[in-house]
Amino acid sequence: MFIYQEKGGYCYNSDTMFLYNFISKHRISGSVLDVGCGCGILGLLIKERFDVELNGIDILKNNIEISKINAKNNALDADFVCGDFLEYKFDKRFDIVVSNPPFYDGKSKQSENSSKRFSRYDTSLPLEDFIKKSNSLLKPRGELYFCYDSGALQRICTVLSSYKINIEELRFVHPKRDKNSTVVMIRGRKSSKSKTKCLPPLFTHEGKEFTKEVEEIYKKLSIKSLKCEMR
Repeated sequence: MFIYQEKGGYCYNSDTMFLYNFISKHRISGSVLDVGCGCGILGLLIKERFDVELNGIDILKNNIEISKINAKNNALDADFVCGDFLEYKFDKRFDIVVSNPPFYDGKSKQSENSSKRFSRYDTSLPLEDFIKKSNSLLKPRGELYFCYDSGALQRICTVLSSYKINIEELRFVHPKRDKNSTVVMIRGRKSSKSKTKCLPPLFTHEGKEFTKEVEEIYKKLSIKSLKCEMR
């Protein structure tokens, strides 16, 4: 897959690759909404592998233009719209919502680059607002897949529970075996009563090298990224 990204803008990172790998372990079908789709990478990877109806939304016009280009160049059918996820009036509900939402603390100094600012900081899409709107868009028994700061796990659990979304599966990502987790990947389902499966952790590095699992993830995805200027 060839993926264009805006030169000087926010670029997708390993979190998105790990999240896709986490999602791809399940049977994905029906309608999918990619929230904060960026260049479209997460949704397009899902579309490439699974027979789904793909929709994506992003607040930045350039991201939507690039997503449409990436869909066309990879011969993948998708519907991308520009808008504020929290305000946009969708005309349907979805079987699955996926997202690598912004989760850096908005109280810290933010980048002046609008692409990086919207994509990184939780002030752009507060956790509870994200979950509340996702819940309203999911069909009964619909699924929510997303990754977030591990340190926010207690808050995540509380908010999901308040909207009757049960965590069916989670996996922690650690930079090294002796380091604390930095990211948690979550699979939630509406009105589910299943016990939570806590999967083995994903370690990203051994010394300065990627772990074998991470190398296999990157090799399997085989993505070529290209930077482009937007007018």
